[in-house]
Amino acid sequence: MTVRIQAVDVQDVRFPTSQGLHGSDAMNPDPDYSAAYVTLQTNSDVQGNGIAFTLGRGTDLCVAAAQRLAAPLIGKSLDELTANMAQFWRMMTGDSQYRWLGPEKGVIHLATAAIVNAVWDLWAKVEGKPLWKLLVDLSPEQIVSCIDFRYLTDVLTPEAALELLQAKAATKAERESLALQNGMPAYTTSAGWLGYTDDYIRDRCVEGMEAGWQHFKIKVGANLQQDLHRLDLVRSQIGDDRHLMIDANQVWDVPQAISWMKEFAPFRPLWIEEPTSPDDVLGHRRIAEAIAPIGVASGEMCQNRIMFKQFLQAGAIQFCQIDSCRLGGVNEVLAVLLLAQKFDVPVCPHGGGVGLCEHIQHLSLFDYIAVSGI
Repeated sequence: MTVRIQAVDVQDVRFPTSQGLHGSDAMNPDPDYSAAYVTLQTNSDVQGNGIAFTLGRGTDLCVAAAQRLAAPLIGKSLDELTANMAQFWRMMTGDSQYRWLGPEKGVIHLATAAIVNAVWDLWAKVEGKPLWKLLVDLSPEQIVSCIDFRYLTDVLTPEAALELLQAKAATKAERESLALQNGMPAYTTSAGWLGYTDDYIRDRCVEGMEAGWQHFKIKVGANLQQDLHRLDLVRSQIGDDRHLMIDANQVWDVPQAISWMKEFAPFRPLWIEEPTSPDDVLGHRRIAEAIAPIGVASGEMCQNRIMFKQFLQAGAIQFCQIDSCRLGGVNEVLAVLLLAQKFDVPVCPHGGGVGLCEHIQHLSLFDYIAVSGI
């Protein structure tokens, strides 16, 4: 049976969250989690789902954008789309009227991600596989054929990408077995939101350690003295053998980031995440050079593969934090994974927003098994 898309439904979905009852990050004191949720209805009993994580009042804009962007998919078969995934992605991002609103950034790109990921979800369901397994089972040639290399070939050509994947292919089965046996490393932010009381932080640290967490991340950037107190509190709870990361959510300018990080250095953070504007490549590089060996992590708000190309070229980030719902979906994530591999920068995907973590886990598994091989 040929699976064909018959209708596209886009809904404004609101997520209940307990986080807002206790704390926030440095930029969003009143988090309101919501999403544009795309459903591809087909002529079968299988449907594809994709999500664009938004915040509150922005959701209606993303819903409207997704509804318009998805219109060309109605009547198309899944086979038509998956036969040339790079061409499909170029179709989704190439409309000249909608590119005027981007290109490949902002609410248009968020909506694109929701639709593109819904197609991938539909493909995986039709194949009877989880997304990570669908990706892993693609040959290096097939993976490369999913990527739009426009704007990347000065750094990464399709031929070079193919070589990177082929170099890892021989040990792919071994890494798949290890990943299924051991799972993927991750971190928790449950102990570290701004506004948490000391007792609440202590309780979350204890719960995290009892659950086996080895990496703890906390938010910083609102008040230097409070941050120093919270860093001391968390480090005293988790001990010296566990990793501590910090996240400023873009709140500083470059000199302030360097100054505050000098104060935080005694607590031995593994990284500072989003220390300044997510578009400031050279600012990130200056911070990275000034605070080494503490790493700089960024990417959850990085809007496309071209920005990631520049961050990686400049040595501005030591941890690459892709978000598959901020980039233009799985296709563009594949491009960034290969760029990160070329520059030998570890990928730690961003899983922000309720409902996104499962998708992030799929892409993390694929990266470990088929791309990075670390």
